Amino acid sequence: MSGLGLEAQQAAVRAFVQDPAQLLTEYVEVESGKQNRRPQLLAAMAEARRVGSTLLIAKLDRLSRNASFILALRDSGVDFVCCDMPDANTLTVGLFAVLAQHERETISKRTKDALMAKKARGFQLGNPQNMTPAITQQGQATMQRNAREHPANQQAAMLADLLRAQGQTLWQIADRLNAAGYRTRRGKAFHATTVQRLLPALPHA
Repeated sequence: MSGLGLEAQQAAVRAFVQDPAQLLTEYVEVESGKQNRRPQLLAAMAEARRVGSTLLIAKLDRLSRNASFILALRDSGVDFVCCDMPDANTLTVGLFAVLAQHERETISKRTKDALMAKKARGFQLGNPQNMTPAITQQGQATMQRNAREHPANQQAAMLADLLRAQGQTLWQIADRLNAAGYRTRRGKAFHATTVQRLLPALPHA
C-alpha cells in the first residue's frame, strides 16, 4: 500500500479479499519524492515468497510511475494481484517499466544536451579550486544517488537490495549481477565498488 489515501486503500484491500482467502500481513510503503528505496516492498515480497502467498497491491497506478518498483515486482518471482488492475500481469508491468524508463532517459538526455550546449559556449561547468572536503563529499553522495536512479541501474539496484538482505557480500552480488547480464550505467561489468554505489547505506564487504 502507498502512504497516500491509506484508509481508502485498506478498505479496497479488505473488500477485494474474499473467503476462503485471508489477509495475512499488511505492509505500508510511504512514498517520498524520487526516493527509489522501498523497504516495505522488499519485506512484503520476502514474506510472500517465504509463506508461498500472493502479494496483494492496493493501487498499482500510482506506483507504476516508479520504474524500480515495477522491475522488482516483475522479476521477484512472487505472484501478485492489484486491486485497481486485477488483470495486470508480468507483461503489463513490463510495459509500465518500459514507459517509465523511457521518460527518465528522455529527461536525462535533455539535461546532458543542455549542459553540453553550455560547455560548447565556453561556460565553465566546474571549478577545481572550489573542491572543498564538504563539496567532495556532496559530490560522492550525488554519484551514489545518480547510480541508483539511472534507468540502467534501477533493476540491478533492487536485485542487489534483495541479495544483500540474504546476507551476500558486495563481491557476491557483483558476480550475480554480471552473471544475470546486468551492466553499469556506463555499460561495464559490476565490481564491489559499483555495487556499493547502488547500496549507499551499506558498509563495504
